Amino acid sequence: MKKFSLFTGSIISGLSVAIGAFGAHAWKDYLRTINRLDTFETAAQYQMYGGLTLLLLGIWQIQASNRLLKSAGYLIFSGSLIFPGSLYLICLTQNTFWGMIAPIGGLAYITGFAFMAYGTQKH
Repeated sequence: MKKFSLFTGSIISGLSVAIGAFGAHAWKDYLRTINRLDTFETAAQYQMYGGLTLLLLGIWQIQASNRLLKSAGYLIFSGSLIFPGSLYLICLTQNTFWGMIAPIGGLAYITGFAFMAYGTQKH
């Protein structure tokens, strides 16, 4: 699991920088026109939070690994795809339907962090 967390954390964080830069430069005028610049920036921020959390989990699991931390990794990974992904889709499609999907990603993030907290008590 530590390799999964380190690998996916690196990829997700790197993509966050690339997508964020794309939005800040190539798409900035478009995002302002559709009034979604804040939405796009929020997506890039939360994508980075998820990526950095996965990197932290990977490092943590080198020292001590347990079932809770493994589950936390999968939940944070899921949240890192679903939450920012739904926000990016709102920006791409201008369809707010995708906003109904975002809470699923948020719940995955929250549950993953709760598993991390509980995992510290199990160690």
